[in-house]
Amino acid sequence: MPGVRSGPQSYWGAGGPPRQGRIEYRLIRESVLREFRRGRLGRLDVCDAQPELLRVARNLGRETSTECPICEDANLVHVSFAFGPRLPAQGRALAPGDLGKLARSGDELACYVVEVCTECSWNHLLRMFTVGGVSGSRIR
Repeated sequence: MPGVRSGPQSYWGAGGPPRQGRIEYRLIRESVLREFRRGRLGRLDVCDAQPELLRVARNLGRETSTECPICEDANLVHVSFAFGPRLPAQGRALAPGDLGKLARSGDELACYVVEVCTECSWNHLLRMFTVGGVSGSRIR
């Protein structure tokens, strides 16, 4: 048939196969906050950050301008973690600038960004994305 192409590009378009994307968890976050505000979840249910997460947030976290939705006493901190074949099994907390260096290693890394309040221990997974590897995905 004229105008009908076959092969991988006909299925995926000029950009090639789909790359692994970014997963946002904001809808879940809003649902948890709504349940907390309605009284269906208590403060202990939502303010449950582990001591290690709080330590990493204090030492490696990137402060944001977003006020904590629970205590409203502090701004949230974003903490990033990477998991990959040459990293420890428990992953690696990332300091600013670490992700770019790790991405250049060529390994595919799963990266997670968690928001944390160091005052009340609120924490929530914000997003997950991949970098590096064969897919060549970019840092987001």
